[in-house]
Amino acid sequence: MGYDDYLAAAVERAVLAEHPGRSGAALERLLLADGRRLIVKRFDPATDLAMALTGDDVGREYQLWSTGVLDRLPPQVEHAVVDGWREAETTVVVMRDLGATVLDWSDRLSRERCRWLLERVATMHRAFLGRPPRHLTPLPEFLAVFAPHRVRAHVSGENPLAAIVLRGWEIFADTVPSDVADPVLSMLADPGPLVRALESRPATMVHGDLATVNMAIEDDRLTLLDWSMPAAAPGAVDVARFIAGCASVVEATREQLIADYAQAAGPAYDEASMRLGLLSALMWLGWNKAVDAVEHPDPESRERERLDLAWWVARARLTLETGLL
Repeated sequence: MGYDDYLAAAVERAVLAEHPGRSGAALERLLLADGRRLIVKRFDPATDLAMALTGDDVGREYQLWSTGVLDRLPPQVEHAVVDGWREAETTVVVMRDLGATVLDWSDRLSRERCRWLLERVATMHRAFLGRPPRHLTPLPEFLAVFAPHRVRAHVSGENPLAAIVLRGWEIFADTVPSDVADPVLSMLADPGPLVRALESRPATMVHGDLATVNMAIEDDRLTLLDWSMPAAAPGAVDVARFIAGCASVVEATREQLIADYAQAAGPAYDEASMRLGLLSALMWLGWNKAVDAVEHPDPESRERERLDLAWWVARARLTLETGLL
């Protein structure tokens, strides 16, 4: 079916002006006459910041679906894509509307529930271990997606995220000790050392933006959403990004999450990969952590984020000092 066919079959239509995604993709919800509820996602590099920053001119979620990669996910992990096509410079993906089963930032997860999530993510990492597919985000762009030199060109655009990222890295440089801030900023400019270190470790397909808001829980099934930034890397990179973005909504320590993943991943886990993954996660969200640690309007939240940033800086220092790069 094409877009006009879906519209002709729709009895309700609503544009989703507000949603957790910050890249710039346009979403709308359709209710079809046959009862199906769908989400239509439209994106192109002119309006989607994630695509522009990673050099994606087609849409990797569409490529993974159209080439059958998403259908090779293990039974414990699902995707929501049901259709897709190209319209000139725009890519359209149609997904099942998972409604209230999609997690949001108000959902707090127990350690038991988080262990359940990580066990299912680990099955995906094991399934693609040693044989990641094509059409993935090149590792240099994946690791340095929020590098200052990348986002600076988009500050004058419609998406305000670019300006926030730049401000965050300025704060990061001013507040984080130079023995960590300098190497991190250097690798954002040239991620080559980290690319080579990660490429020396066992690789799988990682989701790339593993976060609660990109997950839906239906009975005993985990559905992963927003496959816009998959990459070939150790599974630890996925988990490190999850911890960096979601530790505040999880009732478990970072160390407990790492231990639970290590147990679930089996051969898809190794300690060196996790140390490198934690460093890569600071390159991924260090700007955000710096902004919250210094400028969050709530004093309690600001103190919590300050301590969180200190934890990440300590882990990065350990990686830098152990000769993995």
